[in-house]
Amino acid sequence: MMSSLTSMAPLVLMFVVLYFVMIRPQMKKQKEHRTMLSALAKGDEIATAGGVLGKVTKLGDSLLSVEIASGVEVQLQRSAVVQVLPKGTIK
Repeated sequence: MMSSLTSMAPLVLMFVVLYFVMIRPQMKKQKEHRTMLSALAKGDEIATAGGVLGKVTKLGDSLLSVEIASGVEVQLQRSAVVQVLPKGTIK
């Protein structure tokens, strides 16, 4: 009985280390990304996963309109937003 329990200890220890090194930080990062996306507002300056910088002009449930140049608007999925930039970044 005791030998089977001690043979399982390295496996359990590896899972615990894996949880704290990989799984937990990834879940924390996903939660921060969700809160950032839910806090988006009209006029925010954003960066997308493709490297496009722009200003949010319209918000929808899953899509948003972003002005990337004067008079040029594109529609993006909310999940494409990677970062909210400080005001005044885009000139």
